[in-house]
Amino acid sequence: MSYTTIEAFTPVEKDAPANFHGKQLLFVGWDRHLMFYAPMTLCVEPAMTFGALREQALPTLWGRHPDFARIDWSAVQWLASGEPIAPRDDATLAELGLGHKTLLRLRTPGLEGLAGAGY
Repeated sequence: MSYTTIEAFTPVEKDAPANFHGKQLLFVGWDRHLMFYAPMTLCVEPAMTFGALREQALPTLWGRHPDFARIDWSAVQWLASGEPIAPRDDATLAELGLGHKTLLRLRTPGLEGLAGAGY
């Protein structure tokens, strides 16, 4: 079958950083706590501190999960796009390299999901 091209197609990236007016998307997942089947998406300022993310944003995602109040934040293991990181509460997301559409995951040793189910 033959076809004719009418004009060149230029794809448009709808979720490009420029479309967020100085903010960015950050995907956040809590390993072994999959009440929700996929990482959550936050729209955040790159200048937000990690402490603000942990203390203000994460409770909006998982604050109602029974394990959330039991998290030992000093023992949490953090991964940014699969690589371990050791974030400081006073560092900004930009300083930590958590850019647009980064996947941030947390692992909470000793907490194995809803009722210990591991998912």
